[in-house]
Amino acid sequence: MTDASPRDQGLAGLSLDPELLARELAAEQDGDPLDAIAIDDGEEHSLDVARACDQGLILLTQSHDQRLQGLQVFCEHRDPRAVPLLLPLLQRPCPVERMSAVYSLGRNPSPPAVQPLLQLLQIDSNAYVRKAAAWSLGNYPDAPVLNPLMQALQTDVAAVRLWCPGSLAEAGSRSASKADPAAGQLLSSLRIDSEPVVRSNCIWALGRLHEQLVPPRQQEIVEAIVESLLQDSEASVRDEARTALEQLEDPGVIERLQALIEEGFLH
Repeated sequence: MTDASPRDQGLAGLSLDPELLARELAAEQDGDPLDAIAIDDGEEHSLDVARACDQGLILLTQSHDQRLQGLQVFCEHRDPRAVPLLLPLLQRPCPVERMSAVYSLGRNPSPPAVQPLLQLLQIDSNAYVRKAAAWSLGNYPDAPVLNPLMQALQTDVAAVRLWCPGSLAEAGSRSASKADPAAGQLLSSLRIDSEPVVRSNCIWALGRLHEQLVPPRQQEIVEAIVESLLQDSEASVRDEARTALEQLEDPGVIERLQALIEEGFLH
C-alpha cells in the first residue's frame, strides 16, 4: 500500500466511461471504477466547478448517456442540489447508472441516501453496485452502517470486501463503542480472508482505529499485525503490516520491530 489510505486511493481514479464500464460489468472483471475519480476539494468554489455542476444538474434529467455524463460530474464535485436527482437513479435498471449514482451519493452525502445505499449493499444483484455502496457508506459514519459493513466483509465477494475495511475505519472512528466491534470484525477478516488486498486493508483500518480502543484490544491488534508481518505469505501484506506498526509510533512496538530486525526476522 502507498501512504494514501485505501479510500483516498480509490478516489484518485474513478472512470465512468460508459463503454468501458459496460464491458467491465459484463465480464465481471476486477477493475476498479473508483480508480479515476479526482479529489477536487480545493476547487469546490471555483467558477468552473459551479458551471460544471449547473450543467450536470441538467444532464441528470435527460437521456441515459447524458445522465452518465451528469453522474460523472457529481462523482467529482459536491453540490447538494444534485441529491434529489441522484436518489431516483439508485433504482435504474442499468447497473452502470446505479453504480454511478451510488458513488455520486458518496461524494455528496445526504441523510435520505442512507437507507437506499444500505439496501443496495445488502441486496443488489450486481457486485459493482454493492462495491460502490461499501465505499460510499464510509462517508456516512454517523449512520447505522457498522453492522451492514461488517456483514459484507464477512460474506460478500472480494471486490466488495476490498472496500469494507476503509469504511469500517471511518464508521468506527466516531466512538470507542463503534471502534471495538469494527476492530473485532477486522481482526477476524485479517486472519481468515483469502485475498491479500483485503487483509492489507484490514491492517490499515486496524491501525486507524487503534487509538480509539482500550489497551487490551490495542494489544490484540498489535499481536495480530505482528503475526501478519512474520507469517503472511504475501509480501504486500507483510509490508502493510510493518508500515502500520511503525505508524503507531508506540515506543514499545518500535523497540519490538528493532529486536526482530536484530534477530534476523526482518530486513
